[in-house]
Amino acid sequence: MTNLKVNGQVHRVGADADMPLLWVLREELGLTGTKFGCGVAACGACTVHINDEAVRSCALPVARAVGSDIVTIEGLAESSGLPTGTLHAVQQAWVRMQVPQCGYCQSGMIMATVALLKKSPKPSDAEIDDAIGNICRCGTYPRVRRAIRTLTQQA
Repeated sequence: MTNLKVNGQVHRVGADADMPLLWVLREELGLTGTKFGCGVAACGACTVHINDEAVRSCALPVARAVGSDIVTIEGLAESSGLPTGTLHAVQQAWVRMQVPQCGYCQSGMIMATVALLKKSPKPSDAEIDDAIGNICRCGTYPRVRRAIRTLTQQA
C-alpha cells in the first residue's frame, strides 16, 4: 500500500510501484478527467501537475509520485485557493473562448497552460508552442493561443 497526495487529500492505494500514475488516478481514485491517449507520454491528454510541474502521467510509475503534491483537472481550482465549485481562470478562458471541440485532450492542455503561466505569466508564442505540446486531433491550437492571450492581456 502506498500513500498519494492528490488534490490536497491523502489516498491509500494498492497499486504496484511500476503502475502508471494515470491508471491509479482513473481506476483506483475515480478521477477520470485525466485521459489516456497514447501511453508513451507523447500526446499530453494525461497531463497532471506534480509539485506544480506539468507531467504526463501515463508514463510515470506511481512510485515516482509518492511524496509529491499531485493535482488533476478535478482539483485545479481548489489547488489554486479558489472556492469549491469555482473554475480556475484558465478553465474560464477555455469556456469563454469556446476552445474545446470534442474536448478529449483539453484537460491536459489546460493543465499544461496553468503550469506555463505559473512559470511565464506573459509567454511568447515560442514559449506557448514549447509548453503546450499536446496533440489535439480537432486542431484547436489557434483557440488555445487566443485563450492564453486573453489571460495575459496580449490578445
